[in-house]
Amino acid sequence: MRLGKAYKMIYSIHRTTTPPALTGGWDDAVWGAVPALVVDRFHAKSGDHHPTTRAKLLYDSNGLYVIFDVQDRYVECVCTQPQGPVCRDSCVEFFVQPSPPGPYFNFEINCGGTPLVHFMEDWRIIPGQGFKKNTPVSAALLQQLHIYHSLSRMVHPPRSNPTRWCVEYFIPFGLFEHYLGPLGEPSQRIWRGNFYKCGSSHAHWASWAPLGEELNFHQPRYFGTLQFAV
Repeated sequence: MRLGKAYKMIYSIHRTTTPPALTGGWDDAVWGAVPALVVDRFHAKSGDHHPTTRAKLLYDSNGLYVIFDVQDRYVECVCTQPQGPVCRDSCVEFFVQPSPPGPYFNFEINCGGTPLVHFMEDWRIIPGQGFKKNTPVSAALLQQLHIYHSLSRMVHPPRSNPTRWCVEYFIPFGLFEHYLGPLGEPSQRIWRGNFYKCGSSHAHWASWAPLGEELNFHQPRYFGTLQFAV
C-alpha cells in the first residue's frame, strides 16, 4: 500500500483506569489532561465556514473512548435513522484501521447522535454502485457504541448562531474483533486512522491528517498513526 505524507501524523492514545462517564465532559477529571488533536485541514472545495473541531481518545481493556468538541455555526441535523446519510448533517467522523494495511471502519456520527458504521474491505468505487466491498455493521453491534450527544436528535432549520456541540462514545474492542478476529494487546501494535468534520449547510470538509486533492475521506493511504501508550 502506497502511503501518503499523512502517515507522519501521530496521535498517542493513553490508557485510562477510570472509564469516561459519557456525559460530554471535555474538561472533566478523566478527559481534562488528555492531549487533543485538531481537525483543521479544510479541503479546497470547502466554503468559508471553518468550524473549530477537536478530538481526544482514551482506551482501557474493554475498548476505545472517543470525544469530539465542535465550535460550529449553521448546525443542522435531520437524519435520525441509524446507517442513514448522517454525513449530510453537521457530522464528525473517525475512520480507524486496526490492522494496517487491512480493512478499516468508518464511524460517522451526526450532532444528534445518529451513527453510520461500516466495515470497509474494498473502498474502491464501482460507478453507479458504490464501494466495491463494504458491510454495514449490524444493529446489535451498533447498540454497543453507547453514544452521548449534547444536542437534540434533530436540529432543523439550521442554527445560524454560534453553537458548541459534543459527541462522545465508546467502541468495544469486540466490535472490531467480530470482523478481524483477536487483536491482542493494543499497545503491541500500531493502528492508523483519520478524523473528519463535515456539513452540507455552508459546506465544508475538514480532516486531521491531510488528504490529497481528491475530496474523498475513504483514502486509507492518507491515514495518520495511532499509538497506544502503555
